[in-house]
Amino acid sequence: MPRVLVAPDKFKGSLTALGVAEAVAAGVRRHRPDAEVGALPVADGGDGTLDAALANGFERVDVVVSGPTGDPVRTAYARRGDTAVVEMADACGLSRLPGGTLQGLTASSRGLGDAVAAALDAGCREVVVGIGGSASTDGGAGLVSALGAVLLDEDGGVLPDGGAALARLHALDLTDLHPALRETTLVVACDVDNPLTGPRGAAAVYGPQKGLTPDDVPVLDAALTRWADLVGDATGADRRDTPGAGAAGGVGFAAVALLGATLCPGITLMLDLLGFGDVVGGYDLVVTGEGSLDEQSLHGKAPIGVAEASGKHGVPVVAVCGRRLLDTEALEAAGIGAAYALLDVEPDAATCMSDAARLLEVLGERIAARHLG
Repeated sequence: MPRVLVAPDKFKGSLTALGVAEAVAAGVRRHRPDAEVGALPVADGGDGTLDAALANGFERVDVVVSGPTGDPVRTAYARRGDTAVVEMADACGLSRLPGGTLQGLTASSRGLGDAVAAALDAGCREVVVGIGGSASTDGGAGLVSALGAVLLDEDGGVLPDGGAALARLHALDLTDLHPALRETTLVVACDVDNPLTGPRGAAAVYGPQKGLTPDDVPVLDAALTRWADLVGDATGADRRDTPGAGAAGGVGFAAVALLGATLCPGITLMLDLLGFGDVVGGYDLVVTGEGSLDEQSLHGKAPIGVAEASGKHGVPVVAVCGRRLLDTEALEAAGIGAAYALLDVEPDAATCMSDAARLLEVLGERIAARHLG
């Protein structure tokens, strides 16, 4: 009896990781009813991280937080024991911008801090934070403000949220930082190595994606420099050049410099959290995947992480995707023996998006026929 583990990421805009796993599993079983098929949806720390945790046995805890522009947002964190998983994208990410309107200068990471604070208040003492899909470039100032830090201007007034306001930062008070942070392990899923400031920093590299104009970039970079200077003065350590400090608009910087966090590659962190290494060795084949298998996939995305982890146990890997832009040589070098795309079954991209589940079942059948006999 063949054993197959289906461990995909989401197909963005189409199916959750769990939806992808269920569809592929149904196709495999249709061709090989005797197969034992397990589902282990994964994520790389971006949007879908919360769903992946919930699909793997974590409990959903609903909370209301501050969205990227300050409006209240209903989100959740996932909990198992004293471990919590928090997703920035769902709390205060791009998808939470009212009307989808980018607010590069004023969007805030406060909602992420609200969610972390809720988990701490509930007794969680290990917090895993996915920071992909952020809408803000505020250096993580909103994050730490929600956790008790107070940012003051020259007149002693509290600064408004948003990166641009940091240009007027005069003092940083950490007296009331959440006390539970001292006894909490905080791990941040981070797949970039950018510093906070400079030509490779948060404003210059990622700011334009979040609404910054060419004229805004140097203004915000100067504001983030001001922020880094005062954080360094308050803590006695300058962490602006730490690899990953520029992640999520500078959330990586604040997490490391002020919250004692550790930055970890997203898919590695999530696979460890979900116990992938404990189960994969018992399977004959792993099916992973994501919406687009392309050059970006090779840089820390879920399918490559799954392939690397499976390879350590000698388990072969194939992938499903919406579209495939990597050639066979690149896939094999990454540990993926074959890739099956929805566009190979249905040439119309819109239909692939709207009817992904049915088409993934077809691919599941093909995979079973070719790899299980």
